[in-house]
Amino acid sequence: IHRLDSRIKLIATFVFMVSLFIINKFWPYAIVFISLLAVIKLSNIPTKYILKGLKPLRWIIIFTFVINVFFLPGDPIWSFGFIKITEQGISQAIFMALRLIFLVLGTSMLTLTTSPMDLTDGIERLLNPFNKIGLPVHELAMMMTIALRFIPTLLDETDKIMKAQMSRGADFESGNLIQRAKAMVPLLVPLFISAFRRATDLAMAMEARCYHGGQGRTKMKPLHYEKRDYIAFVILVAYLAVGVAFRVVGL
Repeated sequence: IHRLDSRIKLIATFVFMVSLFIINKFWPYAIVFISLLAVIKLSNIPTKYILKGLKPLRWIIIFTFVINVFFLPGDPIWSFGFIKITEQGISQAIFMALRLIFLVLGTSMLTLTTSPMDLTDGIERLLNPFNKIGLPVHELAMMMTIALRFIPTLLDETDKIMKAQMSRGADFESGNLIQRAKAMVPLLVPLFISAFRRATDLAMAMEARCYHGGQGRTKMKPLHYEKRDYIAFVILVAYLAVGVAFRVVGL
């Protein structure tokens, strides 16, 4: 998985995301689960480490689940005032929760098995035909790479600011959800200042090295397909065909 061409992994991630919305029944999701589990095992990344990616989104998943359970119309099982629990609501809630979980885990495999530079090259090569209509493909790919690169940096910076404010008496852990959200507001100003400072330093460093975009640039490690990439592509086409077949047949 780590040695696959980044273009194949980008296409595979896109196909995986599409398949989650093509499939509209429960039991075909078993194929999605088995496919995702096989990729995780082949990547040799610890499952616990991958599941950590769900932690920041747990409240979104819970919120989506609750909204679908209590407010989706259908055949009522239990009701209290305007709040109703329906069979369709429970089914849709579980369905949406599974879809979000698989979506996060599937996209995490792309970033965990591909370096930022490989992602940049893959995105640039895949979008290269759009250069003919004036789309700044190289610049777009560079921006995506920089954004991915600075996510861990900003998370570390947030952690440092939180610890500094906690040492001065700030409380980020007590209170309800709204109170915790209000307590996070003082973090925004120093975090934005730090982010803009890093952006300025990066821009100056790129200018000092005579960076002028992608025109005329060469690659130290050009991308090229190998036998394993063609095998992965065939498996990917078969996976997509099965997903489309389930949707057409209505299974």
